[in-house]
Amino acid sequence: MATTQTSGGNGKQAAATPPPATAREQLASHDPATGEVVGTVPVFSAADVDAAVARARTAAAEWSALSYSEREAELARWRAALAESADELAELIHRENGKPRVEAMIEVYMALSHLNHAAGRAEKALRPHRVSPGLLANFRATISYHPLGVIGVIGPWNYPIFTPMGSIAYALAAGNTVVFKPSELTPLIGAKLGEIAARTIAIPNVLQVVTGAGPTGAALARAAVDKIAFTGSTATGRKVMMAAAERLTPVLMELGGKDPMIVTDDADLDKAAEAAVFGALTNAGQACISVERVYVHEAVYDKFVDKVVGEVRGLKVGGDDGHLGAMTSPQQVKIVEDHLRDAVAHGAKALTGGPDAISGSFIQPTVLVDVTPDMKVIREETFGPVLPIIKVGSTEEAVRASNETTFGLGSSVFAGKSARELADRVRAGMTSVNSVMSFAAITSLPFGGVGDSGFGRIHGDEGMKEFTRTKATAEETFALPINLMTFKLPKGTYERIRGMIKTLYGDSPVAKAQDFLRRLF
Repeated sequence: MATTQTSGGNGKQAAATPPPATAREQLASHDPATGEVVGTVPVFSAADVDAAVARARTAAAEWSALSYSEREAELARWRAALAESADELAELIHRENGKPRVEAMIEVYMALSHLNHAAGRAEKALRPHRVSPGLLANFRATISYHPLGVIGVIGPWNYPIFTPMGSIAYALAAGNTVVFKPSELTPLIGAKLGEIAARTIAIPNVLQVVTGAGPTGAALARAAVDKIAFTGSTATGRKVMMAAAERLTPVLMELGGKDPMIVTDDADLDKAAEAAVFGALTNAGQACISVERVYVHEAVYDKFVDKVVGEVRGLKVGGDDGHLGAMTSPQQVKIVEDHLRDAVAHGAKALTGGPDAISGSFIQPTVLVDVTPDMKVIREETFGPVLPIIKVGSTEEAVRASNETTFGLGSSVFAGKSARELADRVRAGMTSVNSVMSFAAITSLPFGGVGDSGFGRIHGDEGMKEFTRTKATAEETFALPINLMTFKLPKGTYERIRGMIKTLYGDSPVAKAQDFLRRLF
């Protein structure tokens, strides 16, 4: 097997699996903090991608034929091997992504928790079940779930193990094989996932990794896969959908966010301030579910701002003991700087950080006040260590402002008795109540958004079913005297059916009794 040499960590090698048959162009992965080359991977061409999909198609027949318990055992071996390699995985994430080592290890933990959940939950989540046959009482009505076949997964650079594992684990557990294209900014960690799978899962080519930049991802989107699961920006998501449309390949889109937080006048301000800072600044703000807007009731606004500023001033950027690491993408640094300069130019005040507090790939965490809805930092996804705080006069105003966006991924609400009711009113796929990001850590909850944040779900039972074909089966168990599924209808059928309609669905005692029982049970 061709290998990819890494220059950091424990000196071991990672591999894109399986490698191209001949020598290919190499893609270098850089440490965003230092610019050092961490390692290189081969660039997979469209022909290489098609070959990987073909191998996955062959493997899918054998993989899907396994029982759930057999697949669980295979995935458990992969999980155990990944756990044994936790230090190496975390080091690769730290070197390629730039996040602190402790955050990298947390990411490994969360990824393995989803792999563990998916492998153990698949049989129950996808168990065939019967539903009511209605008037066809002589039929057995069953819903069953079947693997789609080959899933193409295109992953992001901000959470290079956790996010793709949310698709990979559930797709594999449901009986599919996977071809995974990691981000070109974090290819080594993706290659390592594939290498460990190749030596621990008995059936070859169940998980293959194809590395490269945009053209490799486009090739996978156009390939003969049965579904594409994409995580990334909304703009790139549109391109992936257009490519997938050539084959009418269904897609699952986990896209950008502009997550709001609401803080009411009866919220626990210490807890809310601590959560806002973490939610906005973890991974240097490079999370689709980062807190990007905070709407605070005017009665507690000043106290909240003071608490947030105090929290932020206690943070350290860079270094082995830093709370915030380097920004992964140079392009993202430019976007954050643009948003900050636009905000300040239009009247916002930076209480910490600011547009001039940027050095290379490191950005000092910025708390913004006097922010208005027309600023880029409110309208567009910033994806950086920026926390805009907006004063509102009422809870109604906070909800309205939260929903004035084309995005709708995550959200959070900090409040007293009204917290749960407020959570239901925020237009988002997920809401944490008196916490931030907790919905992503709960393996049984579905993860996904609405609007420009995408569609479809990963994680939980809903995420498992995303990678299956739902089949409805109607099976006659005994014959009835009257058969409506024939042209040989007896005389008087028209009158009998008309009578049944009025009895069952009109203003009759039988219809009213049905309505009552339906409401009761």
